[in-house]
Amino acid sequence: MPGSFKKIGLVGRSQQDGLDVVLQELLELLVRRGHEVILEDRLGELVPDAGTRLASRDEIGLESDLVIVAGGDGSMLSAARTLARYDTPVLGVNRGRLGFLTDITPDQIAEQVPRVLDGEYDTENRFLLDAYVERAGESVARADALNDVVVNSGTSAQMIEIELSIDGKFVYRQRADGLIVSTPTGSTAYSLSGGGPIMHPSLDAIVLVPMFPHALSSRPIVVDGNSEIRVDILQRNRTHPPVTCDGQVNMTARPGDTVVIRKKPHRLTLLHPVGHSFYASCRDKLRWSNALVD
Repeated sequence: MPGSFKKIGLVGRSQQDGLDVVLQELLELLVRRGHEVILEDRLGELVPDAGTRLASRDEIGLESDLVIVAGGDGSMLSAARTLARYDTPVLGVNRGRLGFLTDITPDQIAEQVPRVLDGEYDTENRFLLDAYVERAGESVARADALNDVVVNSGTSAQMIEIELSIDGKFVYRQRADGLIVSTPTGSTAYSLSGGGPIMHPSLDAIVLVPMFPHALSSRPIVVDGNSEIRVDILQRNRTHPPVTCDGQVNMTARPGDTVVIRKKPHRLTLLHPVGHSFYASCRDKLRWSNALVD
């Protein structure tokens, strides 16, 4: 709704080149329009004279009507894991490379951001994953992911042996470098590199992609988004497999542990400029041929 974004949060990664210029432009635009702005505390050093209130990411998610994430997709992934629980809509300004999630470029800020703030936007909901490491029937670690949860051997050229079950039904026992469990959002990330399919973000589905499996017949499997996925780390393994969420090493499993993955109850609400197209993003970011497109 136009005028509904009264209080706006700005978050991002302070180490990113050129982020100070983007933040300064966003701050000037928002203040000029009369919005109350809350800046993530870690970004205060980039715009020291902004005169804007600083707050933690959790405080921003709790209080803001809209959060603008300035950075690349990595910045959005990091912010999404915090902001989803507050049901706060998020808009991405891209300072990175690919930009599947952050689709407004710096040179479009002056044109596109005011339109979104005036109510001209498309809304998209993305689900996240919760991952748990269970040991002797007890949960010993937990993390979440917007893109993917990856169980891998943690060492190069060494396989782990796992058992996969979906909704309590045995699927297979397999030796591989690991297993990628991806949302549709993550299907254009690590999963794609591992040979997984590209899934439209609107799908309520999860893809499981084996990493260099020993069985040549092993292929990615797409399952219902509400499935509970259990990955048993067999006792005979000698390594302690790391469990990474969105590329971050969040947890470490031991032989005999189980990694449980299921859909998170909270969803991320992404805002896009009107006319945003997932297929256009694929053509642009993945260098699909558009020679035949008028």
